[in-house]
Amino acid sequence: MGKPPREKPKRLARKLLAIRNGLGVSQTEMAKLLKLKKTYTVISSYERGTGEPNLLILLRYARLARVSTDALIDDKLDLP
Repeated sequence: MGKPPREKPKRLARKLLAIRNGLGVSQTEMAKLLKLKKTYTVISSYERGTGEPNLLILLRYARLARVSTDALIDDKLDLP
């Protein structure tokens, strides 16, 4: 019986979209800023909530937005 599945952040997708919009960049440009080898489609999946970035990518988002990772993944916290 292993661990129960962790609860996914419900607001993460909207926060990631808000960060990209705040930076004023396209999904393709965001993928480059995050140093992703994949195209804009992965950014789209993050922003729609169908994909979830790994910890390294979350750290990069946080650094670009100058916020803590807590602000990204904690549904109780808003982005500044």
